[in-house]
Amino acid sequence: MSAVLKVDNLHKSFSGRRILRGVSFSLFPGKRLGLLGPNGAGKTTLIRCISGLVRPDSGSISLNGNPLPARGGRELLGCVPQEIALYAELSARENLTAFGRFAGLRGRQLREQVAWALQWTGLEAQANQPVRSFSGGMKRRINIACGVLHSPQVVLLDEPTVGVDPQSRQRIYEMLEGLRQTGTSLLLTTHHLEEAQSHCDSIVILDHGTVVAEGTLAQLIEATVGPARRVHLRFSTAAGVGGSDWEGEPSDSGTAVALIHDVASELPMLISAQQAAGRVIRDLQVEEPCLHHVFLHLTGHQLRDGSSI
Repeated sequence: MSAVLKVDNLHKSFSGRRILRGVSFSLFPGKRLGLLGPNGAGKTTLIRCISGLVRPDSGSISLNGNPLPARGGRELLGCVPQEIALYAELSARENLTAFGRFAGLRGRQLREQVAWALQWTGLEAQANQPVRSFSGGMKRRINIACGVLHSPQVVLLDEPTVGVDPQSRQRIYEMLEGLRQTGTSLLLTTHHLEEAQSHCDSIVILDHGTVVAEGTLAQLIEATVGPARRVHLRFSTAAGVGGSDWEGEPSDSGTAVALIHDVASELPMLISAQQAAGRVIRDLQVEEPCLHHVFLHLTGHQLRDGSSI
């Protein structure tokens, strides 16, 4: 299968500061690719380069095997910015009509696409209400619809669920899944790792402008933290533990973490060994490796407070 979108060795600097350092990855037809990274990793700059808002210093971006020019040539791309890009005083229908015209739609095609968008977002009943009266989640749904009215082949979404409640997030991902089922390819950035884990087919992780990992969740886990389960134990009193199956040292509060590969066979043995040693287990939790562990393993535990780059 050929890539519908290919980024190859992309570099970009601002005022001598290197933001993108040789970024490469591919997006395939009908797939959902999550672009992750700490604040300042270069995600937004990358999206702006693909959409044509920023010109890269070097490297190439191809759509269906054809290199994209520095400006224009992006009719098959849809772009949904992180910021709400709507006319607050206009109604939902008027916003959709305006953005449809910006995308080149006219006449019957425009009317049909606006009607589809209102149904797709679940906002038919609010079609004639001004957007300023909408909730954050409703604005997000219309914002996304405005970016896909022209039926693009690839949709770029920069933090599509930022600032919305869980119900709105679920509705947005149902909308995006509907697009994917029609063959649309999705590239999205998000800080919600559980969303990327649940709703993306593959992941690209950026850090300091470089791709530090790429693959499916299973591939990333295997290459980083490994498939072992972590068993979190809390004892009634502080008690020392030892052996190669333990991760780190128990804390003063009497907690420890053991690593196991086969829950069915190893967990009963672990519990029996603690009881035989006279330790009383007060609580126990089995945790499987997830994208959160992979992300922290690759990018570090330190919180970065910085503007989006």
